[in-house]
Amino acid sequence: MSRTVSSQLETDSKTIFGFWVYLMTDVILFAALFATFAVLRSNTYGGPSGRELFSLPFVLVESLLLLTSSFTCGLALLAVHRRDKNMVMLWFGITFVLGLSFLIMELSEFRNLVLEGNSWRRSGFLSAFFTLVGTHGLHITVGLIWIIVLLIQVLRRGLVQANVRAFTLLGLFWHFLDIIWIFIFSIVYLMGAV
Repeated sequence: MSRTVSSQLETDSKTIFGFWVYLMTDVILFAALFATFAVLRSNTYGGPSGRELFSLPFVLVESLLLLTSSFTCGLALLAVHRRDKNMVMLWFGITFVLGLSFLIMELSEFRNLVLEGNSWRRSGFLSAFFTLVGTHGLHITVGLIWIIVLLIQVLRRGLVQANVRAFTLLGLFWHFLDIIWIFIFSIVYLMGAV
């Protein structure tokens, strides 16, 4: 193995390890937000609880969109490692559309809650809800921007090693967000609706 290839592999593994460290800090952030939500979930201050506010069919569609985007992201990563530029563009394009659809639905839910007078200022429960779910939505937004930036780079430079590494990190990030959403769906929506 040449010195350049060995050096590149070492750089890639350090980068991936560093990104895992970043993801662990995000785990701590979300753990704190989940703990806050658990403490404040019954503090409705006489206002509505999750049972009155949440539409499980709506949230189920949201969840299916995000989980399907995880599948298409996986297909895109397979294409990245095969260096199949057209399939990378296709699968990450589909992942982007699914992620954007999820985000639009989440923003629509927030908008409807605020218009009905149930903003983050109404109660501790709603404050914790908006903070937890909104932080996840912010991460989805970052992921969508990241997809756009990488797709533009692929169009300009092709699937060079730097892009392959960046797509690998993006895949870790996107799958992490799906795992967080499963916890949000289970703890916030399912437990909140019963």
